[in-house]
Amino acid sequence: MATETPAVGAARGVEAAPASLLKDFLRRLAKNRLAVASAVVILLAAVAAIFAPALAPYDPNALNLDAQLSPPSAAHPLGTDDLGRDVLSRMLYGARISLSVGFVAVGIAIAIGIVLGGLAGYYGGRVDQVIMWLVDVMLVFPSIFLILAVIAFVGPGLFKIMAIIGLTGWMGTTRLVRAEFLALREREFVAAVRAQGARDARIIFRHILPNAVAPVLVSATFGVAGAILTESALSFLGLGVPPPNATWGSLLSDGKAMIEVAWWLTVFPGLAIFVVSLAYNLLGEGIRDALDPRLRV
Repeated sequence: MATETPAVGAARGVEAAPASLLKDFLRRLAKNRLAVASAVVILLAAVAAIFAPALAPYDPNALNLDAQLSPPSAAHPLGTDDLGRDVLSRMLYGARISLSVGFVAVGIAIAIGIVLGGLAGYYGGRVDQVIMWLVDVMLVFPSIFLILAVIAFVGPGLFKIMAIIGLTGWMGTTRLVRAEFLALREREFVAAVRAQGARDARIIFRHILPNAVAPVLVSATFGVAGAILTESALSFLGLGVPPPNATWGSLLSDGKAMIEVAWWLTVFPGLAIFVVSLAYNLLGEGIRDALDPRLRV
């Protein structure tokens, strides 16, 4: 009967570990009440965005000049704007855009960060130097000004905003992934699969990356909140998604001139931005604490 080497056994042990680590992670995360409450808020926001056509009581772009600037009431729970459009309906549809921008932009940033960080951490040497030089160059420019400069050239638009935020937000993920790869590439289980003749791509994506996703998950959670805030800021400045499509930032911008006579036009969109962004940040902190080995008992 063939016996396995200690290195191969270590490789199998590490591959089997994620199941127990996942259970431990979920158990620890469930004990964090703020993180659980934040997850519920995020889930409710996602459900509201997905089912906006069914939940919205009115067409978000339907004009009703007879109901201009109506305060919150049974007919319009969150009031109407200066064109008589229902604020609740526009916020529900706006959630679809604001949240989709956050997810897609972070998805782009995470994908770029994983590829570049993985290459830098695994190969090291000249590859690492070039990639980290690129990271340093990108970090020289404040992200919001870089985004504004790019939008000035390409113009506003939903998919442009997603791409721009994603293409200017990958540096942090790259650093995190690189650090994890530097720590993992010399571990026994990596040496074992390398000794078996596995190719670099298999080693990177099958063996190292699954063990390096923890900080990426935390970064992605914080990144969604940042992307929502960035999109809201751009829309507030009139550089986001063009009208008549509503986003939380554009609703906030539309109401700023009438804040003294129609407080609901700024309070409700601002509250939505605040609550959802805070929920993502609190969930990110909860995930980070649940993954911290120093807090395991």
